[in-house]
Amino acid sequence: MTPRLIDPFHRAITYLRVSVTDRCDFRCVYCMSENMTFLPKKELLTLEELDRLCSTFVNLGVEKLRITGGEPLVRRGIMTFFQSMSRHLESGALKELTLTTNGSQLERFADDLYAAGVRRVNVSLDTLDEDRFAAVTRWGRLPQVLRGIDAAQRAGLRVKINAVALKGFNEDELPSITRWCAERDIDLTWIEVMPMGDLGNEDRLDQYWSLKDVRARYAEEYTVTDLAERSGGPARYVRLEETGQKIGFITPLSHNFCESCNRVRVTCTGEIYMCLGQEDVADLRAPLRDHPEDDGPLRDAIEAAILRKPKGHDFDYSRQVADGQMTRHMSHTGG
Repeated sequence: MTPRLIDPFHRAITYLRVSVTDRCDFRCVYCMSENMTFLPKKELLTLEELDRLCSTFVNLGVEKLRITGGEPLVRRGIMTFFQSMSRHLESGALKELTLTTNGSQLERFADDLYAAGVRRVNVSLDTLDEDRFAAVTRWGRLPQVLRGIDAAQRAGLRVKINAVALKGFNEDELPSITRWCAERDIDLTWIEVMPMGDLGNEDRLDQYWSLKDVRARYAEEYTVTDLAERSGGPARYVRLEETGQKIGFITPLSHNFCESCNRVRVTCTGEIYMCLGQEDVADLRAPLRDHPEDDGPLRDAIEAAILRKPKGHDFDYSRQVADGQMTRHMSHTGG
């Protein structure tokens, strides 16, 4: 299929990340405030509206669909949505249906996800220490998450761990997390903490641990080989020769890769963000609800939004301030 969504910088938009809920059963310190006020149900897209929206994007050439939250698996009835989306996998229009999760509900849903055509899941996990896990999530339940990861692997899902690099928090766990992933044949990607949300409660500058330092730490213990592999996203990969495992780095601050960006994000209220690090937003809920029998206005709104996609974001800590800071919480757009 010839891509229909081309931004002003000649990038084909083939990857859509959709938040299906702003709710979560954790309160991770870099994602949410401790006492979140969640959206009224009437503001959220229904599962039927999410199906129609995602299907329209697929018809416009989107080939990869990632479901996010909040925590997507706490949305009531969410498996009916995954089951419905599987028709696009069967037709060949959609090449991948996947999700990012905190892992808390994987023990319950892993088999159903596999049956719906999901083959990979990203699990957000920053520490293997139970006390630290309770501190960073504010709610705890690490054993439940680890059981969920085991269940996902038993179901046949390929698991990748996403760990946010947090200075003074999980620096000393780099070796143990790496070994734990190697022993379980789980991929690992480190992510730099981004300046989003209320910095009055959590100082992102103090939390920031550059992935240049993470890579240097690996080089002290392993032979590190850069890989040419690209997933279509911002991650860049290396191989640790001694273990053979692949390690990813997502570096929106120390080195961004906006020139190859192929994605947009839609919130659970139908707002489309053309860039995670910019405030520009367009409304897709109105054309969805105002024209329930006609997808034309929705297509027009999507295409118009893509034409506003910026060249890149402005995250920058180099001047010891969180330049490019976003006022919305990470949970609002799903990461």
